[in-house]
Amino acid sequence: MALGNIKSTHQLLSKIATNDKHGENSPYFDGWKAYETNPFHPTKNPQGVIQMGLAENQLSFDLIEEWIRNNPKASICTPEGVDNFRHIANFQDYHGLPEFRNAVAKFMSKVRGGRVRFDPDRILMSGGATGANELIMFCLADPGDAFLVPCPYYPAFVRDLCWRTGVQLIPVQCDSSNNFMITREALEAAYNKAKAHNINVKGLLITNPSNPLGTTVDRETLKSIVRFINEKNIHFVCDEIYAATVFNTPTFVSVAEVIQEIEHCKRNLIHIIYSLSKDMGLPGFRVGLVYSYNDEVVNCGRKMSSFGLVSSQTQHFLAAMLADEEFVERFLKESAKRLRLRHEYFTKGLEKVNITCLPSNAGLFCWMNLRGLLKKHTFEGEMVLWRMIVNEVKLNVSPGSAFNCSEPGWFRVCFANMDHETVEVALKRIRAFVGKEIGVERKRWKSNLRLSFSTRRFDETVIMSPHMMSPHSPLVRATT
Repeated sequence: MALGNIKSTHQLLSKIATNDKHGENSPYFDGWKAYETNPFHPTKNPQGVIQMGLAENQLSFDLIEEWIRNNPKASICTPEGVDNFRHIANFQDYHGLPEFRNAVAKFMSKVRGGRVRFDPDRILMSGGATGANELIMFCLADPGDAFLVPCPYYPAFVRDLCWRTGVQLIPVQCDSSNNFMITREALEAAYNKAKAHNINVKGLLITNPSNPLGTTVDRETLKSIVRFINEKNIHFVCDEIYAATVFNTPTFVSVAEVIQEIEHCKRNLIHIIYSLSKDMGLPGFRVGLVYSYNDEVVNCGRKMSSFGLVSSQTQHFLAAMLADEEFVERFLKESAKRLRLRHEYFTKGLEKVNITCLPSNAGLFCWMNLRGLLKKHTFEGEMVLWRMIVNEVKLNVSPGSAFNCSEPGWFRVCFANMDHETVEVALKRIRAFVGKEIGVERKRWKSNLRLSFSTRRFDETVIMSPHMMSPHSPLVRATT
């Protein structure tokens, strides 16, 4: 399309629709496009791109499928359940089906070990966590206001939180020196910097368990965060959509637990984002939830939820499933077990070529350390490596820079959205790539070493190659 035609088309649309705040001009989404144009298939396209950039939980579908076969009445689209069709197909108010909200409240409590109860009347529905995040931003902030977000963070937050709301994100810098933990000092620094630029900070948002780190925030850190937002009188939005993906110690601690232990806690500043997309592996159902301790947010959010209600058919089905306590108990236990086994298998496969990951206990991904493979320890060097992995190795992994990571060389790689055989193919490709890269570096190192010896015969002043490897390089150690 000609430039003039593009400008003309944009003039016919709104500024919100045509601005670049959607955040999709990122390597995170570019990797998806590479997969979509050449998707891997074990027989039809074995040389295609393997999707390792999608955080889906496909490891326990068989448990849900078994429940569906045993409970045909749960659906209004079966002979056994069709008697409920007219009731469910009719208009439902913005509160949602009572049985659905009750079942979700009990499920949220179950996921958190029964240590906290949730009030069904404080549950707001939306179309997935994306809609829930945007809904809470509309309720809490005006265009130009800001939310602090610890790095690294989910790339699509730019779209979900900012695109249509006009809200901006202020990164809270975290680094590998303490495994990217959130500190009070980092929060203060980000807050003060925003204030120095006359930016109105309305709140803080964290993901717990973390995406992309796969780690959980400990109780004391959560308490420190709650005290921070209380002192600043700003909102605290805690995205807990990975709460039931915890597969190893330490256990998950919800902000809902912590506020019970803090005196004079301003509960009206606390809001939880939840979803069934990750914990149950049901992203296609578009079940997003806001749980707020603020009455005004609940009242306002309920009116706004009409723009993205969960379909009554989905509510009806899930109400029956989540109310089956025996099934829920079995599912959560088995899902955690399968995630733990897949995580162990994948990380041990990486360790065979000396690739390490940040120690993690939750999530559907690993935070993979490829700093040793960077030719240049810069974000430009990270992008060079990422392009090689996507275009040559044919794996869609996501570079750390897309997550606003402060250090180059980290990559998020998802392991729960594929079968075991595809994991094996992915690991073989990674091992082959790393072995090839190590081989190239060893040859270059030996060549330069020979050159340096021959040069010394004529001149003691040796000019080393800019690609000369340090004897302490991880690439060299990887061969031992």
